[in-house]
Amino acid sequence: MIRINQIKLPIDHKEEELKKKAAKALRIPVTEIKSLKIIKQSIDARKKEEILYIYSVEVETAREDAVIHKAKNVNVSKADKSDYKFPGNGTEILKQRPVIIGSGPAGLFCGILLARHGYCPVLLERGEDVESRKKSVDAFWKGGSLNLQSNVQFGEGGAGTFSDGKLNTLVKDPLLRGRKVLELFVEFGADPSILYKNKPHIGTDVLSKIVKNIRTEIIRLGGEVRFGSCVTDFKITDGRLKGLIINGTETLDTEAVVLAIGHSARDTFETLLKRQVPMEQKSFAVGLRIQHPQKMINLSQYGTENSSILGAADYKLTYKSSSGRGVYSFCMCPGGYVVNASSEEGRLAVNGMSYHARDGVNSNSALIVTVTPEDFKDSSPLAGVFYQRKLEEAAFASCNGRIPVQLYGDFKEGKLSQGYGNVEPAFEGLYDFGDLRNVLPSYLTEPLIEGIEAFGSRIPGFSHYDAILAGIESRTSSPVRIPRNENMESQITGLYPCGEGAGYAGGITSAAMDGLKCAEAIAKKYKNLLVKIDESAKLM
Repeated sequence: MIRINQIKLPIDHKEEELKKKAAKALRIPVTEIKSLKIIKQSIDARKKEEILYIYSVEVETAREDAVIHKAKNVNVSKADKSDYKFPGNGTEILKQRPVIIGSGPAGLFCGILLARHGYCPVLLERGEDVESRKKSVDAFWKGGSLNLQSNVQFGEGGAGTFSDGKLNTLVKDPLLRGRKVLELFVEFGADPSILYKNKPHIGTDVLSKIVKNIRTEIIRLGGEVRFGSCVTDFKITDGRLKGLIINGTETLDTEAVVLAIGHSARDTFETLLKRQVPMEQKSFAVGLRIQHPQKMINLSQYGTENSSILGAADYKLTYKSSSGRGVYSFCMCPGGYVVNASSEEGRLAVNGMSYHARDGVNSNSALIVTVTPEDFKDSSPLAGVFYQRKLEEAAFASCNGRIPVQLYGDFKEGKLSQGYGNVEPAFEGLYDFGDLRNVLPSYLTEPLIEGIEAFGSRIPGFSHYDAILAGIESRTSSPVRIPRNENMESQITGLYPCGEGAGYAGGITSAAMDGLKCAEAIAKKYKNLLVKIDESAKLM
């Protein structure tokens, strides 16, 4: 195969035009191209009057070496046909099945690889299956009680299930784990275009179906998925994991546990600390969600309020404040909603969510400010958790459990909002006007205001008085890191810290990639359980 980069075409081009451009780059007739596959598609919107798609493609021709030589084109080369490789089995014997705590992206992707290679894992999920979880969350958003074990943070699919479902990541990927993650998403129901789009996303509605399909396959291959199974203690003897306590009463013996608990499993962090599992404080970021009309973002990014081809536009913004703190947009949700993402009584957190179509009236993103252990003023490994809780308690108190909302102009001037302007609020969960300056300390509000003003010079209207702020965005990443060695194990033998909760990922794709790494580590160490596997299973 031949790789061709930097093929530029108008966004409304016809399919055959891509093939013609590829043939021109190779200096051959179109008829000599046997096949063409898109490897990457990105958007060049620097010139609003001429927005382009930029492609990288792989084509098949006869005499490929001769064609490459004849082309004399720096954008033409031999295609790299490397693939993701799962390691062979180790030599140690597993006495019990490996256990995965948590069924977010890290846990599910670890589970599907272990299941496909004969390890028959047990997945323990404190929350409900995705269908039941959606009902619990919808009831809470309509004013019902918070289910402490099954909510926006906990349950099948993890916190990412109620998000935009973005799949881009900045993680370096020489072993092609990221590609494998995308291929698995497609296999279980995602649109194949995520394999080549520059900023792929799935949407919460599609993601929930994919999660269920992965669970079904794990079970078909001999694995087990148990809902309503909260790990409440760890059996550790002489620095080695021996088993787990589930729901305070049940004992499950095991020698290999993948700790994919997510960034909000604060009670589990506390239990780990009691059992002297090493943990460290970690920097993260907190802030507010901001909403703007999606048409305004489209106009700024694409030069038009609506584009049936490009869909809803996104943005990514960064700023260094005068205090030295970084301010940046995070988890931008085109055509989305701000949601109540709470998981503890008396504390409130928000997140952003989009459906696959991204057809909501507003865009929203978190505008967050970096906080470090110096801000925590506490030496405990869980000081970051305490810091988050304090902010969430202030947010809850601001509007008696409803999402506190304030127009940006009022926030800047330090007064309560009395009504909405030209931005129509888009929330899932009850909300009311509150004073967000009472939620965030001044050393965070001042950089935020600086940042929003700076962003207004990049996106016209971004700093408009009517922009809607809501808080608090406190769960951007884990406030702790659980150290692990080169074999992916904690200082406690048999415990494999994994994903966002352990401090090794920051999004759906990076968490899923880390799940693959932990599955690989277990496979390198242990023989599989030699359970008969359906011949139709894909051992890849």
